[in-house]
Amino acid sequence: MRWLRNNAVTLFGILALAYMTLPNLVVLLFSFNNPNGKFNYTWNGFTLDAWKDPFGVAGIKDSLITSLEIAVLSTIGATVLGTAVAFALGRYRFRGRGFTNTLLFLPMSMPEVVMGASLGTLFLNMRISFGFWTILIAHIMFCLSFVVVAVKARVLGMDPKLEEAAQDLYASPTQTFLRVTLPIAAPGIGAGALLAFSLSFDDFVITNFNSGDTVTFPMFVWGAAQRGTPPQINVIGSAMFFIAVAIVIVGQVRTNRKAKQKAS
Repeated sequence: MRWLRNNAVTLFGILALAYMTLPNLVVLLFSFNNPNGKFNYTWNGFTLDAWKDPFGVAGIKDSLITSLEIAVLSTIGATVLGTAVAFALGRYRFRGRGFTNTLLFLPMSMPEVVMGASLGTLFLNMRISFGFWTILIAHIMFCLSFVVVAVKARVLGMDPKLEEAAQDLYASPTQTFLRVTLPIAAPGIGAGALLAFSLSFDDFVITNFNSGDTVTFPMFVWGAAQRGTPPQINVIGSAMFFIAVAIVIVGQVRTNRKAKQKAS
């Protein structure tokens, strides 16, 4: 009992991690399945066919490329705008600052159905054709708040004395920003960018309201679930999971190395 009390937090953490990872393991397992029919819901045997030909299903490659393009562009747009807004809110006092802070939380708390329908109505009233660009605009809008929150937390924790020291050493405002401010804020900016990319790539509800004839990967998966679920979907999902894990591991290794270098 004493051992359980001393390690309760660790055990609960492991159980929570296993619970969150279990769906990904199921997706990975069924990427090696040899389905007997259109639906990949029952295990019928091991095969590598889906991994050998991950784009063997018509439309899956185009939808994946579309999702990646939108995710990259929306990440760039949301990160640039969100970083600027975060610095403005974290560094300056101006009229309407409190209202702006409150307004930024609306996309995070608002149901996606409401936001998707609102944006769809806006585009209809402005007579904008639905497609790639309406999806991109919508994704930048709802990813912006998440980037602002991540970067703003980093900005508020920055020590202004470091920038003052750089200016005392005759650094120009541009040099101070590029060599002092930006490197310090980089972890928050990187976290916001990764969050924006994952949210954009994964979104279905808002995209469905503003897509027109454009098909993203989540929309392809939704459509395939009604006609049949090829194992190639599991292959791409597993690949994205491994890429995300690799990025986290690389980031953690770099952080540990920097910490060791500072300690030494």
